[in-house]
Amino acid sequence: MAGKVKRKINEDMAEDILQIIKTSLDDGKAEDIVVIDLEGKSSIASYMVVASGNSNRHVASLAENLQLKLKEKGFQSVAEGEEKADWVLIDAYDVIVHIFKPEVRAFYNLEKMWSAIKATK
Repeated sequence: MAGKVKRKINEDMAEDILQIIKTSLDDGKAEDIVVIDLEGKSSIASYMVVASGNSNRHVASLAENLQLKLKEKGFQSVAEGEEKADWVLIDAYDVIVHIFKPEVRAFYNLEKMWSAIKATK
């Protein structure tokens, strides 16, 4: 990634970030928003959010607006893939966001991959 975002914030803060992300994506008319709880599955983040935009322009707009909303609330984020905008990855503290065009999302099928990983305690 281009930069690194500080990890492991408190749980309430992760929930606040998750809510900002869900609201921003919903307001931007993202499709098929899925939240994956990564607790016990990975140390990279607490949550992963996967959503679709219906075009490159829509994906880029969703990503840009989401980053602006996070910044307005005092949270930093780092993004990759904005130039091509068929898949934009946003690293926002303990929440990782993937915004895809539908055909790219279907190809990578992250939801299936992460649902197959069993939580460990």
